[in-house]
Amino acid sequence: MIVSQKNSLCYFTFSKFVPFSGIRHGIFSRIGGFSQIPFHSLNAGLSVGDSPDVVMQNRTAISEHMGGAELVFLHQTHDTHVVIFDKNEPVVPSSKTLPPISGDAMVSNVPGKTLAIQVADCQAVQLFDPVKKVIANVHSGWRGSIQNIVGKCVENMKTHFNCRPEEIIAGVSPSLGPCCSEFIHYKTEIPEHFWPYKDPRHHFNFWRITSDQLKDSGLPPENIELSNLCTKCNDHLFFSYRQTKQTGRFVSAIGLK
Repeated sequence: MIVSQKNSLCYFTFSKFVPFSGIRHGIFSRIGGFSQIPFHSLNAGLSVGDSPDVVMQNRTAISEHMGGAELVFLHQTHDTHVVIFDKNEPVVPSSKTLPPISGDAMVSNVPGKTLAIQVADCQAVQLFDPVKKVIANVHSGWRGSIQNIVGKCVENMKTHFNCRPEEIIAGVSPSLGPCCSEFIHYKTEIPEHFWPYKDPRHHFNFWRITSDQLKDSGLPPENIELSNLCTKCNDHLFFSYRQTKQTGRFVSAIGLK
């Protein structure tokens, strides 16, 4: 990943996405916003106890960085529902006129809409098909991972927009790493076929799980970029629920220009 700073915002970009001029994307750190402790400072979460007015200031700062594009947020439920935005459908929902739609993944071919996922240890997986000009953004916590939400998202890209998996590029955001992802009750929480991803300390490697799920969906290994940054180990850069419990949410955003 490439780290940059602009107008006080610190953000990361995927090197595999940089060559494509038709998209804007970024993983925004917690640095450069307006929220006070314990949400300091670029908190984009409206449901964590922060001031709604301040959160909207933070979201506006992110939107301005993304060229003023509309940020589309979901009501994330740790499920596998995929929301589709299609420019060819008669009505394209607007986040400015409707309450948040429930879901944990979005797929879009609509220019000007920026898909925004909020996380604080979970993975945000950005997907881009440069041939069909289709983007996706996925919220994948451990519950979403064991239900293969990234695979379901790729399947939606295939069935709705005729995307070919071998042409899709993926970037996996900073998230809880195998160094810190301990699951004491894994025997009742995580299906047994995922146990090979566990080390002797009962820490699971969800980065490798997601990478394998993307490859199983048809993405070539060379099209997958992992940040390999643990949010708990880097809570000076990213919000981490495992580290501080009451905390904000940082944003993964991708949009077609």
